[in-house]
Amino acid sequence: MNRENSMSESNSLNRRDVLKGMAAVSLGIATGAYGAQEEPVSSPRSSSLGRDLILRENQKPGTRDWQLTKTRQLPGMINPNLTNGRCPWIEGYCSANSIRAGEKLQIMVSTVPASAFKLEIFRTGYYNGDGARLVKRFDSLKGVPQPDPPIGENYLRECNWEPSVEFEIPEDWLSGVYLGKLTEETSGIQSYVIFIVRDDRPCDLLFQCSDLTWSAYNRWPADFSIYTTHEGYSSTGVPSGTVSFDRPYGLFTHPVNKHKTSGGSGEFLPWEFPLSFWLEQHGYDVSYISNIDTHADPKGLLRAKGFISLGHDEYWSLEMYDNVLKAREEGVSLAFFGGNSVLCVVPMLPSSDGTPNRAVRREGWFMPVPKKIPEARKRQLQNREGFEFNMGPDGAQLMGGRLDNRGNHGGRGSGDWTCAMPEHWLFEGTGMKKGDSIKGLLGWEWHGAPAMNLPGMNIVAEGDATINGETVGQYSSTLYDGPKGNVVFNAATIWWANGLSSPPGHKNPSRHGVTQQGPDERVQQITHNLFQRFIASGG
Repeated sequence: MNRENSMSESNSLNRRDVLKGMAAVSLGIATGAYGAQEEPVSSPRSSSLGRDLILRENQKPGTRDWQLTKTRQLPGMINPNLTNGRCPWIEGYCSANSIRAGEKLQIMVSTVPASAFKLEIFRTGYYNGDGARLVKRFDSLKGVPQPDPPIGENYLRECNWEPSVEFEIPEDWLSGVYLGKLTEETSGIQSYVIFIVRDDRPCDLLFQCSDLTWSAYNRWPADFSIYTTHEGYSSTGVPSGTVSFDRPYGLFTHPVNKHKTSGGSGEFLPWEFPLSFWLEQHGYDVSYISNIDTHADPKGLLRAKGFISLGHDEYWSLEMYDNVLKAREEGVSLAFFGGNSVLCVVPMLPSSDGTPNRAVRREGWFMPVPKKIPEARKRQLQNREGFEFNMGPDGAQLMGGRLDNRGNHGGRGSGDWTCAMPEHWLFEGTGMKKGDSIKGLLGWEWHGAPAMNLPGMNIVAEGDATINGETVGQYSSTLYDGPKGNVVFNAATIWWANGLSSPPGHKNPSRHGVTQQGPDERVQQITHNLFQRFIASGG
């Protein structure tokens, strides 16, 4: 179906149809096994031609065999406290972050010692609560030790491993996040690889994975993340060392460390999968992309009614910011279900063999910095080959709010998410009154500093962010109007998706003396209200 036909079908909906759809959402919540509605929501557009792909996909038999059952990690080679480290017994990475049907994907795997291994590929989703469906399997693949890469320019660790398996993405693989489960046959030790299958079809919702941030926090093989202090480089300054996608995901340095059965999958399982699981449970018409797609394919954003950034989506290129801003101006609604998002400016750099968009380094911020960098220091930085200091636009002008860089909390803190505007349509059907709180929904990083100059700006939730009971700042969840009937929502918390569902194997996060409480019907209803507004108002 082309975009023109899609738009004409959407415009044929009358107001009564839209209101009926929203009422069905408001009245239909019943708590089930995963704390959400038992029957899928039929959005105003999901029943038209091609819009029931997610519903039909999730009617196929699922399995829980996608979960890792035997894992092992080495402590950090430089910092032994990093106990959720790499898994040299079996580890791997993919040749692309996202890939279309018909294109070839290579998966590079190393086993130490040499051993045959099995690769099972699962599409993640709802699948009657199982969380994934097996789509392809490779048995008795040859595994050999592959070398740790040398330290390259700007402390880059870029693998150049031989492919262990190569295959063409089948035409019938629906867009989604795919996990490759690696099992070393000698010991039975397991880990993941992860990739996104994308498409180009018109859709209601576009789900962006935060894989730039996954890479930024990845210290593999020892201590080589963007946050690693190297000679002449601070852990939080500019420029940082360079990090590559051509290496396994491992050795994270923040709360994802506690998820010892997610090795190799970046940050998808703890912070992003609960939203995908919930969306597909309710039959929303969703397609999936990588940060790289947001950077390189601005026209692709315009095929959606709504764009979703979630979880720990900290690292953006200037092109990403510009492309999402232009999508907003064209009538695409935006949802930022995260905290500390759109903070660090990164360029997209090629790999050593010229493959584009395979490495990044920190070069600036999407916010004012408290102290200006002295001109002498800036000139010194500029002299570094290929580096250009970038002070990006204010992230709050896109999201509605951003990390509040006042104080010494660094945007960290947790707490309750408290209703400030119960009369707003966002809260319809929740029963919330002003001052009512959703316990433990705020964490582990948050947004404040609302941009009050944006049209129709409302602070819909606000309150204290705390660290071990001490107030460190005030968060603000915002919603403002786009130029074409669209809206922009900022939840102000990394843990929003955790309030929607708890997929198999999922653990409620805990940080700063606060534990997130799992699925909450009010979070679910607010999110339904928001997405129904996206779908009804989109062009």
